[in-house]
This record gives sequence, structure tokens and C-alpha cells, in this order.
Amino acid sequence: MERKLAARAVSRRWDLLLTGVLALFLVGCLLFCTIPAVTGAEPPKAEQNDEAGFEPIFNGKDLTGWEGKKEFWSVRDGAITGQTTPENPTRGNTFLIWKDGEVDDFELRLSYRIDAGNSGIQYRSKHHGDFVVGGYQADIDSGDTYSGILYEERGRGILAGRGEKVVMDAEGKKQSERFADSKELQSKIKKLDWNEYTIIARGNHIIHKINGHVTAEFIDNQADKRSMAGILALQLHAGPPMVVQFKNLRLKRTKLADGRKKVVMIAGTPSHGPGHHEFNAGVLLLKKCLQAVPNILPVAYLNGWPKDPTAFDNADSILLYMDGGGGHPLIREDRLLRFSRLMQNGVGLACVHYAVEIPKDRGGPELLEWIGGFYERDYSINPHWTATFESLPEHPITRGVRPFTLNDEWYFNMRFPLDAGAVQAILRATPPDDKRGTPAAKEFPGRSEVLAWAIERADGGRGFGFTGGHFHRNWGDENFRRIVLNALLWTAKAEVPAEGVSSTLGENELAQNLDPKGERK
Repeated sequence: MERKLAARAVSRRWDLLLTGVLALFLVGCLLFCTIPAVTGAEPPKAEQNDEAGFEPIFNGKDLTGWEGKKEFWSVRDGAITGQTTPENPTRGNTFLIWKDGEVDDFELRLSYRIDAGNSGIQYRSKHHGDFVVGGYQADIDSGDTYSGILYEERGRGILAGRGEKVVMDAEGKKQSERFADSKELQSKIKKLDWNEYTIIARGNHIIHKINGHVTAEFIDNQADKRSMAGILALQLHAGPPMVVQFKNLRLKRTKLADGRKKVVMIAGTPSHGPGHHEFNAGVLLLKKCLQAVPNILPVAYLNGWPKDPTAFDNADSILLYMDGGGGHPLIREDRLLRFSRLMQNGVGLACVHYAVEIPKDRGGPELLEWIGGFYERDYSINPHWTATFESLPEHPITRGVRPFTLNDEWYFNMRFPLDAGAVQAILRATPPDDKRGTPAAKEFPGRSEVLAWAIERADGGRGFGFTGGHFHRNWGDENFRRIVLNALLWTAKAEVPAEGVSSTLGENELAQNLDPKGERK
């Protein structure tokens, strides 16, 4: 009996010991699961989100989207590679230019490696022809002097040295202070190895970083010299033979600083005959006019949907001037979903002429919400006729617009919400009854029709629809043009001048940038 009791006691002790070991094991598992591993695990969320909003602008395979002299630029081992040799030197600095867009307020991240000589990253710059570029440059140097500085190629020279914060006043005088030792910063840069470069440009404030360390800071108050937008390019420097490489190029656009508004305008691919549907020329005319408006940055993407993955990311308003209908670019791929997110964030949208036509079951409900109406095939109608606008409502879009008469392909009998109270008619005219070509349009003989309209959306954004724009010559009419220019400011939530946007265009300007469609009629 005593042996049995002793055996039971020993058994209980083992049970308690095993239970304790199991409990410790479970606690350890819980702790292990809640502590991120040092290596081999996903980074913490904060680090993951650090890349939010960045889009690749180099595919790692070829130079799609980039253009330069083929004898100097290639892709090697997944990196853009610029190389000169004794047998193939460059007589002057030459550049590889990003062709898919321009940069304004942004953050750029990339990796670079250089084996000799000097290079750099151009931004907000200008192309002077033959792949010669001038403007702001984030410098790269194989030596110990220039990496990280801000240099202005073909301009003001060194703007901020390494370890310097410089404020340039309106007259071009510098006030500088040192925030770090240049040699100490140089020690953080790896020779003949990959380094991480970051460029941040917001308004007139610019920051360079290499491997996470700020190397230069510059505030440019010299308005007649500074650049707030321009091209992005990579430099291959003249001089001794060299190789420079770039990879992992990622771009994030940021909201424009200092209260400026950005209007992104998309021109469709060529269609119709000469002088008709001149989307590219029309958008470039609107851009020219908006460039004269203070605090407005107009950006044009031509010949179809932008290849720039960041095209709309910091837009305040977007203009679509393109063919619509069943092939409307907005309904391709996942663009409706992307635009839905933009609209939810209060971005404005303006659709001109054919861009207001979209299938009623795909895109129709969206345009009904985003711009307040749309053209529905077999319900709406699109004849050529002369509209007389005898009076205009009081609205920021009509500021400075006088009554006018103009022939165009004015669409009418549009689809508007059943409760159309939120839609403001901007242009009204009465078409001849023989132009009411659909059964739905024939139901309303003698009715005044809405040919342009505006809406203030529940999401805080603004929309505008305009049915004119078939004939390119009509952009030469000041009232016609002013309505659209005013609308672009209004949809971007910019103040429309009391007399509207003032602009002038000559006959020679109307004849510029026309698509090659043959002889004009």
C-alpha cells in the first residue's frame, strides 16, 4: 500500500512538472508570435507603409518609358546603365530622360552605383534638345566632393553644398548654415557599391538624402530662376570613361505646396478628320492659357491615357478630352475603380465633348455621380447645329462670359439624375426640332436644352460636363474658351477671377500641334 501511495505521489509530481513545462512552452509561443523576428520576417507595419504611394517608373528589364542616346544607355543586371569608353566618349554631358511624365512636388527614391567620374539625377528640369538637360541636379560623385549636393546644371551652379542648408532670396543672394560635417556625411556613402538616394521637392523647398542621411537642403525664393515643375533625367558626364547604374526608381507625388492647384488634362488619341476632335492641340491650347493664371499648374498628357502611374496622384482636377462611347478609356482596365477613389477624395472632374458619352451600364452611373450627367446612346442626340446662348446663369464658371452664338456638334437630351436639383445648367439653347433625332428627344419639341452643366458633389468634389468641342476652330472663340478655363479652375477649387480667365489666341496658335490627318477641310 505504501509503495502504491509513493508511486502515486511521484506520478503527481511528474504530472505537475509536465503541466508546468507545457504552460511555459505555450507562454513562450505566445511571446514568440507577438515579437517580430530580427531576420527573415516581414518588416513592421510602419516600415511597410513607408513605401505607400510610391510607384515604379523603371521596369527593371528595358528602357521603356525612357529615352536617350542608345550608344550610351542600356539595361544591365536589372539596372539602367550609362557607360562611356575610350572608344565611345560623350563630347558633352548627355542624359536619359523619363518620357512618361514630368515632376512637380514629389519624393523620388532610387539606388545608384558609380565606378568613376560624376553623374546626377535631374529633376524639374528642361530639355534643350539632343538629350541635353538643364535644371536642378542631385549630384553623384565617385570621389569625395560632390555626392549629395544640389547643383543647377546649365544654371546657377552649386546651390547647396553637402551638409548645408541654403536659403536663396528673391535677388539671388544666399544665406547658408551648416547642419552636418561634409566629411562625416561622405563617410556614410559606399564607394563602388549601391547607395540609396532620396529627393524631396515640395514647393520651393528641396531636400537630398543618401542612405537615410540628409545631405543638402535648399529653399529657392528666386522666382525668376527657380523651377516648380519639369522633366526627370539621369546624367552621364563627359570626361574619363565611366559606368553609372540606377535601379529601384520609385516616385510618389505629393499635394502641391503653398496653395497651388494642379489641373491634369488628358488628350485622347487622334480621331475624325482634320480640324475635328483635335484633342492634343486643344489640350495644349488650354494648358498655354492656364499657365498664365497664378497658382495654377496645368499638366498635359497627350495621345491617350497616361503611361505615368502617378499621373493623377496629386491632381486637384482632371480634364478628359477624348473619344468616348463603348471604347471610352475611362472604362478600361481598373480605371473606374481608381477614379472612384480620386472622386471620394474630392478631386474635380471635367469631361468635354465625346468624353461625356459612356455606356449607361458601365461608366454611366459613375459620370452621373461625378459630373452630374452623361450622353446615353440612342437616348441623347449629337447633331451639328448653331446654338445661341442669349443669357447665362450666375456661377463662377460663367464669369466674364458674354452671350454668344456658335456652330458645333452640341449634344443634348442628356441623362441627368432623377433628382436633378444639384445640377446647375451653365449653357442652355433651343435646337431646331429637326435636330431631335431620337424618339426620346422628339418628345420635347421646342424645349431649351442643357449643353453644359456643373455639380457640387456630396463627396466635396466638383464636376463639369461640356458637350461642345467637335470643331477645333471654336477654341478661338473667347467665350467658348473662357467657359472651359473657368470650369477647370472651379473644379480644382481655385478662385475664378471676377471677369473669368483672360486669354488670347492667334490664328497661328490655333494651327499648332494638329494631328497628322491629311489636308484640312
